[in-house]
Amino acid sequence: MKLQRKNRLRALSLGAVALTGVLTLTACGSDDTSEGASGTGDSSAPAGNIDCGDAKGQLLADGSSAQKNAIDAWVKQYQSTCKDVVINYKGSGSGAGITAFTQGQVAFAGSDSALKPEEVTASKEICSGGQGIDLPMVGGPIAVGYNVPGVENLVLDAKTLALIFDSKITNWNDEAIAALNPDATLPDLKIQAFHRSDESGTTDNFTKYLIAAAPDNWKYEGGKAWEAKGGQSAQGSSGVAQGVKETKGAISYMELSYAKDGISTVDVKTGAAEPVKATVENATKAISEAEIVGTGKDLALKLNYKPTAEGAYPITLVTYEIVCDKGNKADTLPATKSFLTYVASEDGQALLSEAGYAPMPEEIITKVRTTISELS
Repeated sequence: MKLQRKNRLRALSLGAVALTGVLTLTACGSDDTSEGASGTGDSSAPAGNIDCGDAKGQLLADGSSAQKNAIDAWVKQYQSTCKDVVINYKGSGSGAGITAFTQGQVAFAGSDSALKPEEVTASKEICSGGQGIDLPMVGGPIAVGYNVPGVENLVLDAKTLALIFDSKITNWNDEAIAALNPDATLPDLKIQAFHRSDESGTTDNFTKYLIAAAPDNWKYEGGKAWEAKGGQSAQGSSGVAQGVKETKGAISYMELSYAKDGISTVDVKTGAAEPVKATVENATKAISEAEIVGTGKDLALKLNYKPTAEGAYPITLVTYEIVCDKGNKADTLPATKSFLTYVASEDGQALLSEAGYAPMPEEIITKVRTTISELS
């Protein structure tokens, strides 16, 4: 069914999501082989109702490191039931994933940004009689993690974040930061701003927020590649998280599931009365204002980076699984459909909250399930 008009998403109801077991995840990424192996979820968690069908063989996938923790948990559960399938998701970043997909190297890709027109065109070369489509599967906040000794509660706004990541504010006791944190004792410490070295949908969404919320202070065009000068770079979400953890004075943007083990997160000042914490629930309030802008079977979303509702966290992303609507390879199609069917199922979506992600709204995930069933 073609979506010719923009549809308002209704608010996610995370309270109604029943977790099927305890999920323990480690921060992992494409460049972290010691912690990032597929299957980091708790093996005691039930797999739920998984239909393996004719799925067998090896399923290669690549892309968003933002969803790597979720993918690992899903793979753990799926492979415990479908023992004839081996899933290898590299998590090299959204840009690398889309490139691998359009070159026919993977069965599906993960991306934190929807396909661009030129990428859709390229996908037609490997999707025989079809094209690549965006299936929103994972939501959540992009946390701004920091490591500033003695500062437990830090408030920043879009303007200050833009100036920090553009190397215009370089010390933690800068008057602009002090004005937002009158009760904090800010140290005379150099700011070490980390950004992604790889092409990343997380970068794309973070800079879209800066463009939308601080247009006078962030003059870059945005996109998956980092454009501002200065700062330090690291590969993948795990890389920037590790940089923040190990570096006093560091700050970076990362998915909430990576902001742990000594990494504090910024409360973001918006148009609401109170600064907003980076939580799944608060991201949900902002994602609920997204609009479907894809057509046909494509379910690309437009996010609202300037919410004014109380508690709506403004820096959010949605990760898409990218797959051919038609023309998928015959040897990988059964496993692709089987795995994505599980991921989009109630059981699959239920694993997300514990890992710091937000399940998709029922209105959207229902359309995703229908589309997956029609893949050919």
